[in-house]
Amino acid sequence: MKVTEHIEKANGKTLFSFEIIPPQKGSSIEDLYKNIDPLMEFKPPFIDVTTSREEYIYIEREGGLVDRKITRMRPGTVGICASIQHKYDVDTVPHVLCGGFTKEETEYLLVDCHYLGIENVMALRGDAMKEQKYFEPTKGGHTYASELVAQIHDLNAGKYLHDVVETNNCSDFCIGVAGYPEKHMEAPSLNYDLKWLKAKVDAGADYVVTQMFFDNQKFFEFVNKAREMGINVPIIPGIKPIATKRHLQLLPQVFKIDLPEDLIDAVTNCKTNADVRQVGVEWAIKQSKELMDFGVPVLHYYSMGKSDNIKAIAEAMF
Repeated sequence: MKVTEHIEKANGKTLFSFEIIPPQKGSSIEDLYKNIDPLMEFKPPFIDVTTSREEYIYIEREGGLVDRKITRMRPGTVGICASIQHKYDVDTVPHVLCGGFTKEETEYLLVDCHYLGIENVMALRGDAMKEQKYFEPTKGGHTYASELVAQIHDLNAGKYLHDVVETNNCSDFCIGVAGYPEKHMEAPSLNYDLKWLKAKVDAGADYVVTQMFFDNQKFFEFVNKAREMGINVPIIPGIKPIATKRHLQLLPQVFKIDLPEDLIDAVTNCKTNADVRQVGVEWAIKQSKELMDFGVPVLHYYSMGKSDNIKAIAEAMF
């Protein structure tokens, strides 16, 4: 079932969902199941599975020469999605990136998803590679997420990259895209960023999931401005509970977001990371309750491969 159909079927009730990351190469999928199992009692209608960008590794050869090779540390997104759907009978949302994929590779990935009965995809530009200061499109790939959305929308109509196929078996993907309550790090202003979000919706996006934020007021303002601009698809808040003291520096640095002073003070006063984890859970519960009162369709949690804190939040909310 599509994400938007789950939302409609809920009749105004706020749903619970979460995002996972694939295990690294050489790890067992059973480790992933161990973190999913405790969350299934809260009946998530869908689970997101991230896709990793490629990265370079350097291999020394005889004579002092060095080969540069491309690798992916966390492959298997589509396979994991199929496994989760089969094991848990729950819908999955694979993340599809511009970065690291040609248009042809994207088409093949989408065809695989269609064959596997995956009905939802999250269309993202992706981040710059570690060696890049700014995002650089892959040769033969898309530059913007709006272009990726347009390709998926075309495929739903039977328009492949090099053919138009007359068929009664077209894909019918529900397309999610990212939104940024504190604007994308590369955007000069929130209004400018919202214009790009509108472009993604106009290209065929069906719903929005936001980047993490810790100040609900910024989300409320983001939603209001998006509606004023004519963005009328469901907007789902993304929530990440703080788990370590290091997050005070890491999250603002990586995601270019602000943390409320009350939260900073509470984390700073913690003596251990176990204490920080509890503060993170309590803050996320407070956030979630306020967001639920606002009427959000889904509370979407970034689990980062761990489920104990997400379970504690869900127990208080669902």
